[in-house]
Amino acid sequence: MVTVQRLRADHADALLAFERENRTYFARSIPDRGDAYFTGFADRHRALLAEQAAGDCHFHVVLAGPGDLVGRVNLVDVADASAELGYRIAERAAGRGVASAAVEQVCQLAATVYGLATLTAVTTLDNPASQGVLGRTGFRVVAEIRIDGRPGLRYQRRLVG
Repeated sequence: MVTVQRLRADHADALLAFERENRTYFARSIPDRGDAYFTGFADRHRALLAEQAAGDCHFHVVLAGPGDLVGRVNLVDVADASAELGYRIAERAAGRGVASAAVEQVCQLAATVYGLATLTAVTTLDNPASQGVLGRTGFRVVAEIRIDGRPGLRYQRRLVG
């Protein structure tokens, strides 16, 4: 069973291990975070928790079982009852419905706990898996865009509380 938990300080070690384990996999479809992300991870994690405490963002880890961190789903740039959704799922969990289940759970939290009315998300055209997740979870294409020079799509989902 897939569950999401709001990011906490004690997730740091598992989250860093997840990012390291999947770095090459993620770099196939999105820009690499760079070495500085990993060497400064502890400071970055503290900064994310501070952003979350201020209400600017809502960060979540995805668990496939107790202590089995297989992803993250984040809501960033929270303003005017909207936010942008982003997610990463481990290679070993890909293709099993984990992303769809986690995104749906975070959409429910966004509506009922965080008081958001609209979410946006973006993906490149060469990432059909992400397009599928967004389509299955109620997001609709609203624009064609460019992401780091690559063609992509902007999606939107209106939430019901």
